[in-house]
Amino acid sequence: MSDHGDLGPALRGWRDRVAPGDVGLATGRARRAPGLRREELALLADVSVDYVTRLEQGRATAPSAQVLTALARALRLSDAERQHLFRLAGQPVPKPGRISPHLTPSVQRLLDQLDGVPVAVSDAAWNLIAWNRMWAALGGDPSAARGRDRNFLWRHFTGCPSRVVREPAEEAAFEASMVADVRSATARYPEDGNLRRLIADLRAASPRFAELWDSGTVGPHEASHKTFRHPDVGLITLDCDVLTVHDSDLQIVAYSAPPGSEAAEKLKLLSVIGTQVLR
Repeated sequence: MSDHGDLGPALRGWRDRVAPGDVGLATGRARRAPGLRREELALLADVSVDYVTRLEQGRATAPSAQVLTALARALRLSDAERQHLFRLAGQPVPKPGRISPHLTPSVQRLLDQLDGVPVAVSDAAWNLIAWNRMWAALGGDPSAARGRDRNFLWRHFTGCPSRVVREPAEEAAFEASMVADVRSATARYPEDGNLRRLIADLRAASPRFAELWDSGTVGPHEASHKTFRHPDVGLITLDCDVLTVHDSDLQIVAYSAPPGSEAAEKLKLLSVIGTQVLR
């Protein structure tokens, strides 16, 4: 059962409780309410202001699962609240056998607070969900990417541009590790059609992926370091840690450098440069 009449009030209530500063928005101007404005929610969820307005006024009653997921992430909803949002919108709640792109509030806080190191979050299929400013500064801003262009596996095995530099042996180990990890995901999410389509399309698009997939290896992805060729700071080699969040299967990738090292100094420079291109 769903009640579209309750969707608008629920969205407004959730919007009112989110402090702009908690989601990286400026708070200097006078505000009539402590929460997010409609245009701010629209920006965070990557939808139009008009669509948010129509949802809250009950004039748009069939938001897609993708839109609901984006709204839940922007509003910092808990898992129970996210399920309630789907029910209010008349959409089936995502089943446990399918990969969830929901960014939990605790992981979002972690992303917000680790602002000195590049950090990103992906789901179990390696779809990029969220990242911080330093991640964009290091590897390039992914905000314009859509669909498969936000999937790490698809980008790598179809030859998309990357700032990452690897020796042949490192490349082979990385590819085997990633394929083994996504094979493990297919066992955990047997009902996920998007994951099955990703695998099928990768096998068709990349002989290397097909070769590794047919080898049958299974295991988690592990990384120890990664080297980037940045257009302004040059080569920078960083320690790489991949952390999996219990119960959600979110994967947190973080890059760091030993204090006082050349790489640490380059990270500090990147924090100043941001995503601008120096000439």
